[in-house]
Amino acid sequence: MNKDGSAGDTDYGIIGSSYSDFRKPEYKILEVIVSQLGEAYSVLNVGAGTGSYEPTNINITAVEPSSTMRAQRPYGLKPAINAVAEDLPFADNTFDASMSIFSIHQWKDLRTGLAEMRRVTRGKVILMSCLPSKVCDYWLYDYAPQILEIEAKRFPSKEEIEDGLNQKVNSIQVPIPLNCSDGFNEAYYGRPELLLNKKARQSCSSWGFVDSRLADEYVSNLKNDIDSGKWDLRYGNLRQADFYLGSLYLFVTI
Repeated sequence: MNKDGSAGDTDYGIIGSSYSDFRKPEYKILEVIVSQLGEAYSVLNVGAGTGSYEPTNINITAVEPSSTMRAQRPYGLKPAINAVAEDLPFADNTFDASMSIFSIHQWKDLRTGLAEMRRVTRGKVILMSCLPSKVCDYWLYDYAPQILEIEAKRFPSKEEIEDGLNQKVNSIQVPIPLNCSDGFNEAYYGRPELLLNKKARQSCSSWGFVDSRLADEYVSNLKNDIDSGKWDLRYGNLRQADFYLGSLYLFVTI
């Protein structure tokens, strides 16, 4: 476990200081999550981070092991409980539904964490993650291949999710809007300049898995292509695309 309590493969004590500045909840993505929660009132949020995507009109119980992330939860949200997915401190069938948003790929033991979510949840389990088979289809692969290859290996497949939950799930592709306020890699599909910002990259944990010199080389190549117009010749149509359909999915128990 990392110094600030981060339980997964990323130390949020290092990268989490500016996380809430760049990883703000995107309302259109929240709408998709809320539509799947339906009439659930008591909802567990596992790996809750700074509280993004927590609907304010329902009773949320948040679990987050990183002290850095817990400290950035905004005023008005209940404090998060210091716990990990693999050992949830709740009785069986406590919650109407449970969710985990951009978190499952960082757990130490996916199968145990998912089994725990299933144990404490009466109804739906909702997971937002990326489909690993689609991660490298994104244009960023042309500039930062090792980063996306590492990222693809971190995300579990649909089959692994179903195995952990011991239940079938629906796969729902989530459209990413052009001005997405949640700064993960694909959120910048039509705004490549934003990936030149070091703090923006730092808020995407995948950039921390390669040597800093290699990351600098990737960024330099991207900057050169933006400045020369080469990026726009290849991908400029994305600047006007209202939505991008990439690797972002909701996995929802049936």
